[in-house]
Amino acid sequence: MTKKRNRTRPALSLQERLDKFTQEARAAARKLPAGAERHTLLQKARDGEAAAEMERLLSSPGPQASK
Repeated sequence: MTKKRNRTRPALSLQERLDKFTQEARAAARKLPAGAERHTLLQKARDGEAAAEMERLLSSPGPQASK
């Protein structure tokens, strides 16, 4: 017999989770002195912002390609 998957939905939407991630990464970077670790956190924050923007564009009700 196969085990059923737990199919619960996340409490926050993807957009909200990405925004929260970027805010937390920037806050953590502010606490660090200039260096590699801070640079890495800022890069992750920029990546999160880019992912949020892509998600906004893909989920917007804009012109759709014909099938």
